[in-house]
Amino acid sequence: MANLLRALYAPLFFFGFIASACWLTERQGAPLWALVALLMLAIAISFITEWQLPFKGEWNHNQGDGLRDSLHALTNESLNCLSIMALPWFARLIPDLGLWPDHLPVGLQLLIAILAADLGITLMHWASHQYKWLWRLHAVHHSAKRLYGFNGLMKHPAHQFLEALAGIGPLLLLGLPENIAALLAFAIAIQLLLQHSNVDIRVGYLDRLFAWAPVHRYHHIKYGRAGDVNFALFFSFWDRLMGTAFTSKGLELHANDLGIGSQPDYPQGYAAQLLQPFVNVALRRADPPLPRHLGGMEEAGEDVNDADSVAH
Repeated sequence: MANLLRALYAPLFFFGFIASACWLTERQGAPLWALVALLMLAIAISFITEWQLPFKGEWNHNQGDGLRDSLHALTNESLNCLSIMALPWFARLIPDLGLWPDHLPVGLQLLIAILAADLGITLMHWASHQYKWLWRLHAVHHSAKRLYGFNGLMKHPAHQFLEALAGIGPLLLLGLPENIAALLAFAIAIQLLLQHSNVDIRVGYLDRLFAWAPVHRYHHIKYGRAGDVNFALFFSFWDRLMGTAFTSKGLELHANDLGIGSQPDYPQGYAAQLLQPFVNVALRRADPPLPRHLGGMEEAGEDVNDADSVAH
């Protein structure tokens, strides 16, 4: 039974909650704020399943980061809600090209929005590992030393804004409707819960399509450029197109493999993390060497050779 749940958890969680969101808002006429309640249910199920079927038991225990991560999640999701509420105001400022296919079924409109936003967010994510000024904002996300559902919502608000601009900005120009924008924000939150989940997800070849936790965990390793893989938010094929895809090949992560190797003393408090990108940082330490149990990642990221690039 446990093995069946490990195989079915991610697809049931992803498609189940997104389909429920579409059904609630479009078929039942529920207000968009009902998505907040649905997201709270998703977070609760995520946490319960992590305790029942953990990938790493150590990652379920508070390491002095529980309050901080909760504040990150509350702030960033509140900003998402406010931005959706402000869409009619933005619509008056941004030229509407009138190209959005609002005649299509809601599910298909949402799929189009996810694909387009995924490309923009993935490219912004990739750039955030190449350029110092972007990395300083993005480093907040990588400072986590354990992965569980809330880590996906652990972002500097300024970096979240840049990701939203890259992913949703072009859609607004096309005339993205408010209801599809709300469903897209909900889908992103669901995907982030799965991408950073501590559930022992085992989806087989589906990790070639979906950038869920079994793929994304390797992006969070602390060994410099070896972690410059698997940037995609929703779909792994973007990484294959960019040449940054990596699958585990049987490698096993250890509980202490995560974080920023060159900054092991990165601030852990919420306020300190908001200020850290704007603080002059002393010279960082050298990245720790890639350990033997991750030896299959030696060549990951070696093709990055930009004068402005950063190693984490």
